[in-house]
Amino acid sequence: MSTADTPGEGDKTPAPSRTRMGFFAAAAVLVVAADLATKVAVVATIKPDDRPIKLFGGAVYLVQARNSGAAFSVGTGATVMLTAISLVVAFVILRAARRLTSTPWAVALGLVLGGAIGNLIDRFFRAPSVGKGHVVDWISLFASDGHVWPIFNLADSSIVVGGAIAVLLSVRGVDFNGGRNPMEADDETQDSKISDA
Repeated sequence: MSTADTPGEGDKTPAPSRTRMGFFAAAAVLVVAADLATKVAVVATIKPDDRPIKLFGGAVYLVQARNSGAAFSVGTGATVMLTAISLVVAFVILRAARRLTSTPWAVALGLVLGGAIGNLIDRFFRAPSVGKGHVVDWISLFASDGHVWPIFNLADSSIVVGGAIAVLLSVRGVDFNGGRNPMEADDETQDSKISDA
């Protein structure tokens, strides 16, 4: 092991492995690529005033909608603020990734980062202007106009899935290092002592 790979004295936190960083990067890149490709295809083939494409007996509709808000059309009047928040979230995730030694956390954060970047691309490169661009949404569930469930895209889905995985990992006490949270471990030890008694 090289000196660069060796944790500092007294530091018991394992160094992030290339494999886990690979999972993190791969998840983010795949989400961005898939989100960008689907949005380009939707803009090229489905016009905003076109008849929605009905799939699975009406369970899913493909449409083109422009969203000035966050995921699932939340906060439509605060586009610039949402752009700034997305940039901060991406920055925080990239900093946190340097401490990652847990594969599930790597995937979760990669999904959230990829989703944030996917929508940020729209914010910066789509009309009406840089930082105020409207995000392309194209998946509508159970209705063609989004009145049952807000119209969304793959980036939104990725953020939700990544967030759900992160919540599950937190609830189970799995930390960034892939181990159990010390408080969780203490609780399990106490439970074990009680059961032994």
